[in-house]
Amino acid sequence: MIIETSAPTRVDLAGGTIDIPPLFLFHEGASTVNFAVNMLAKCRIETRDDDVIRLESIDRNVSFETTLGMMHELKNEPRLELLSKLVYFFKPETGFNMITESEAPAGAGLAGSSTLNIACIGALNKLVGDRYSPDRFIPIAANIETTVIKVPAGYQDYYSAQHGGVASIKFAPDGMSREALDVDAKTLEARIVVLYTGEPRNSGTNNWEITKRHIDGDKELFDIFEGIRDSAVELRDALLENRWNDVGEILKKAHPARKRLSPNITTPHMDHLIEVAEANGAIATKVCGAGGGGCIAFFCEEVRKADVENALSSEENAEVLQWRINSQGLTIDVS
Repeated sequence: MIIETSAPTRVDLAGGTIDIPPLFLFHEGASTVNFAVNMLAKCRIETRDDDVIRLESIDRNVSFETTLGMMHELKNEPRLELLSKLVYFFKPETGFNMITESEAPAGAGLAGSSTLNIACIGALNKLVGDRYSPDRFIPIAANIETTVIKVPAGYQDYYSAQHGGVASIKFAPDGMSREALDVDAKTLEARIVVLYTGEPRNSGTNNWEITKRHIDGDKELFDIFEGIRDSAVELRDALLENRWNDVGEILKKAHPARKRLSPNITTPHMDHLIEVAEANGAIATKVCGAGGGGCIAFFCEEVRKADVENALSSEENAEVLQWRINSQGLTIDVS
């Protein structure tokens, strides 16, 4: 049996960090807004006739083998740790080869690890006979990734990976929910440039330190998160109503707040690229993910996307990424 899965990475527009439990519980109406893009994480599983389990990451150029009888060792295996813990959790009863690959640049801040997590869960769940219904994939992904990163994992990235599209993810005491946003996708694609800065992400935002400070009652931090919550709500409304000028203004105001949250969210190289983009038609800057490298999304003036792309393409150690909105989410094929 061959199982092939794929899931899309994402660009986060508003509400990032507030999706980490328990932070959203302190901010009524907390939500995030993101959209899935067609840079995929892929997983391929091929069953074997023996008891060997072989795990391989094409991106990391790492592979190793174990056996069904030694599967318990995967619980604490440091090589390909996320894959190992997922296999240990599902405990397949047949040997198999598992190969993973990501189309997004390494450390891009596009939720590559969370997306790969969902792709692998889809494949492994099929391998064990659809043990879990799809509504269980996101809690499994978050809980297992938490054991890898050893701090609470944010939730928004799993929703874009599993469902695709443009969405608002809402967080409340009675649970989380996804609202698909029926927006003008062509306009969104025509107004946003996604740039890989050439610097792998280096955790510009230390989410665990922020979480601890918030719980300890840091009032300045609380107020920043109130603003993050408000920006996500306002952006959702502006997108649904096609108020593109307002979209630009909301994103423009959000960037300084992100810098207040963590000054290290940009590097000197990123600051230079932001200056270049804004001098050539970019209205607003959104650092993707935790920052400190990785990708930047720029919201551009109408018909100025090409100008921004051309200006950035001439910059050293930077790559303009070609992307489209992915509306499929997780795909699973079996042969």
